[in-house]
Amino acid sequence: MRRITVVGPGRVGEATAQALAREQLCRELVLLGRDDEAARGVALDLQETASLYGFDTRIQGGADPALLAGSDLVVIAAGAPRQPGQSRLDLLATNRQVVEGIVDQVRRHAPEALLLVVTNPVDVLTYLAWRRSGWERRRVFGLSGVLDSARMAAFVAEETGLSVRDVQALVVGGHGDAMVPLVRYSHVGGVPLELLLERKRLAAIVERTRRGGAEILALKKTSSAYDAPAAAIAAMVDAVARRRRRVLPCVAVLEGEYGVRDLALGVPVVLGGGGMERVLELPLSAEERAMLQVSIDQVREALADLVGGPQEEQG
Repeated sequence: MRRITVVGPGRVGEATAQALAREQLCRELVLLGRDDEAARGVALDLQETASLYGFDTRIQGGADPALLAGSDLVVIAAGAPRQPGQSRLDLLATNRQVVEGIVDQVRRHAPEALLLVVTNPVDVLTYLAWRRSGWERRRVFGLSGVLDSARMAAFVAEETGLSVRDVQALVVGGHGDAMVPLVRYSHVGGVPLELLLERKRLAAIVERTRRGGAEILALKKTSSAYDAPAAAIAAMVDAVARRRRRVLPCVAVLEGEYGVRDLALGVPVVLGGGGMERVLELPLSAEERAMLQVSIDQVREALADLVGGPQEEQG
């Protein structure tokens, strides 16, 4: 890609920019923030690592929305961070205004860009960003399952003592306490988890995955996670920038898949140069579908509360 813009040069945004630059996923990287000098300072700090990490990406920062011009991809990482004791949904009203304002700026200055939404609660805000943009759904998608699946993989490796390089985990649903780690679709080197771990230990991994972000927040106290989210964002950007057409779990606007319409939710998709190119609909057991329904209901309720009316029911 020629230019990628990261909006919100906070901890997640800065860590993301470092990962994107090190992987040389674009020729130009822009950090857009509210404070011009702060954004320029972050950009300069990152640029000065170029000779050490060996990248040629040019990094600039600022507060002028015109810096969005020419962006092939915009990563929205701006918004209020989660504080200890808060859920992701507690951030909804504040961050809605932030994200919709950014979408308006992108429409004006980078009307051909793809949008990757990171700001929480990401399921609701991805949907609202898509609706605000008026674009086809492939161009607007969000971070969730790549991060949640990476956390689950880390816990599986820790519990089994096996290399995390061989772990493939899959988490779908909303990016919240009702997310759905799909044990049946997760494995280590092709070996199903059910053959490696007893049910009680698998249940513990599922629960820890659901509260993975809260666990980090409680331990760090002064900030939420940013290294793992940045790595997950970089993996998604890599799939798009290098047209890999990877199967990754991302927040996507659904048009009947999984029996859902008019909602954005974490599901397996094909992520490539065109953005979210295709939603993959997995056959689910009755138990898996029941868990997913809880997650769907949670996201739909949050969205209905925010927009002031009920959303379209499932088809």
